[in-house]
Amino acid sequence: MNPTVVMTPISLGHWSQPHVAEPFLKQMPLGRWATEDEVVGPIVFLLSDAASMITGIHLPIDRGYTCRWGL
Repeated sequence: MNPTVVMTPISLGHWSQPHVAEPFLKQMPLGRWATEDEVVGPIVFLLSDAASMITGIHLPIDRGYTCRWGL
C-alpha cells in the first residue's frame, strides 16, 4: 500500500502546521489528510479471503494525488 499522510496523534504536530500542510493539501484533490480508519479498510480487505486472488499490488491511498499526475 502507498498511503498518503495519515493523521495520527504523532503526525498531527507536524502536518497541522499551516506552512507545512497548505502546500501539500493544495495538491490533494480531496483537500484533506487520511484518517487511520480510512487506511484500515483496504488493509482488512487485502488480508481477507476476498483478496485471495491478489498476489501483488500497489494500492495508492492518497485522496487522488497520484491520479492528479496521471500515474
